[in-house]
Amino acid sequence: MNSYFDAHKECVKIIAKVSLTPFKISKSIFLLKPMLEYSLLALIIAIAWFWIDTISKRELAIQLGKNLSQQFDLQFLDETVACEKITLKRNEKGQVALLRCYEFMVSSSTNDRIKCNLFLLGKDLHNWHIPPYINTAS
Repeated sequence: MNSYFDAHKECVKIIAKVSLTPFKISKSIFLLKPMLEYSLLALIIAIAWFWIDTISKRELAIQLGKNLSQQFDLQFLDETVACEKITLKRNEKGQVALLRCYEFMVSSSTNDRIKCNLFLLGKDLHNWHIPPYINTAS
């Protein structure tokens, strides 16, 4: 008979421990909540910065594309500038910066389109490519 009561007391102790466990977990989650909110806020700020930075770099790519097309007597097609690829690369100072590859179209006459590329490393023109074309203006 005594063993039955001992087993009953052990069951009550186990049930008491189990019933207190969710309270301890929820308390720890309550303590983590501000850290999760700050992390989410930092993520939102980083995404907003990246979006604004990407828009400004696209405007820079449009201006640089116009300058390159004027140098080679080509007609720049404004609405064709698009970011193809974004990677990380070190600049000449050894700092990590975003390397953005922009694709744009130019025309040497009214009938053709030539696909060109320019590469921005940070806010500097890193490289550009205009393929060979037939100059029909002369």
